[in-house]
Amino acid sequence: QVHLVESGGGLVQAGGSLRLSCVAGRALRTYVMGWFRQAPGKEREFVAAINWNGDSTYYADSVKGRFTISRDNAKITVYLQMNSLTLEDTAVYYCAARYIATIRTEASDYDHWGQGTQVNVSS
Repeated sequence: QVHLVESGGGLVQAGGSLRLSCVAGRALRTYVMGWFRQAPGKEREFVAAINWNGDSTYYADSVKGRFTISRDNAKITVYLQMNSLTLEDTAVYYCAARYIATIRTEASDYDHWGQGTQVNVSS
């Protein structure tokens, strides 16, 4: 089993920054990790993903250049550094994992999920 717990969400003003963390119950070696978000009334959308050793990342166009995904060397924690936040970034952010070699960008491609952490961006 894979247990994922997100943290780091909160309220931030537009233009500010937050760093989200996703802590796994064990080292997720060989797992691809992803961040997704879901705003009220919208479907869950891809944000960023990173492969198991951290040498490959992929970002949604909406966050490219503003968000950075990373993971620790122990492969236990995945981070999402969010800069230059806008109101459109308001959502519940979810950490996801899948035992797979290549990065995936669809929510349906992941089979392990955290409970989510709320990010509210205010003006």
